[in-house]
Amino acid sequence: MDYEIIRAQLVATVTQYGGKIVLAIIAFIIGRIIIGKITSIIANVMDKRKVDKDVQPFLLSLVSVLLNVMLLLSIAGIVGIETSSFVAVLGAAGLAVGLALQGSLANFAGGVLILIFKPYRVGDLITAQGFTGTVEGVQIFNTILVTPDNRTIILPNGSLSTSPITNISGKGKIRVDMVFAAGSQNGADKIRASVQKAVDACPTALKDVQHDILVTKLTENAIFFDVRVWTPSVTYWETYYFVHEAISRQFAIDGIQAPKPAEVSVALKQ
Repeated sequence: MDYEIIRAQLVATVTQYGGKIVLAIIAFIIGRIIIGKITSIIANVMDKRKVDKDVQPFLLSLVSVLLNVMLLLSIAGIVGIETSSFVAVLGAAGLAVGLALQGSLANFAGGVLILIFKPYRVGDLITAQGFTGTVEGVQIFNTILVTPDNRTIILPNGSLSTSPITNISGKGKIRVDMVFAAGSQNGADKIRASVQKAVDACPTALKDVQHDILVTKLTENAIFFDVRVWTPSVTYWETYYFVHEAISRQFAIDGIQAPKPAEVSVALKQ
């Protein structure tokens, strides 16, 4: 008796849902094929438009997830599952999670914008949020900077995408600005010639660019020079320290005398 009841219920269930289940399976297979075609087309379009290779996997994954969610909702509707309440619950849960993770979502959106528009790239020397360093990595939520003294700075992408950023090395070459002083008794021409020797000896200074050695301040006992040396962006600090040391040595070789310490201190404060 019990067996007959179970059998009857099973037959009724198969009769009621069997066709829907078969249709849902067919729809799932066809849907997966269509999703594969769509993602392939999007990938080809991004390749033709030269979208960054680092961004493509992320965008393709996002599109694939959205399409698969839509497919599952469609299949649930075919089977007969009420999807309106499910969508409402999903929307409410998404809203709650969005409010709870508002800062993270802002960083996520900022990371997407940075990956797409590339205001800076890995290896660039930038100044942002009061920090200067080389970009070690651009992640979805954060950008990793390494400062010249080898500190790791983690900056949220949300604030980076909405605040000023100075890309120091974006053009591939950079000018190293320095100030030097020598006693006025040496004469401007002699000091300039000595500084020029030091700049010419710098291996990281660009050879096809005019470097500036300009008198910027004159006092009774000192002559101040602005020295501007062009160098590849990646060798900024090497150039900076090399020129300082080279000028110190060249002044000693050429007998360039230093100004009075008090004179230099007063002039620099002005």
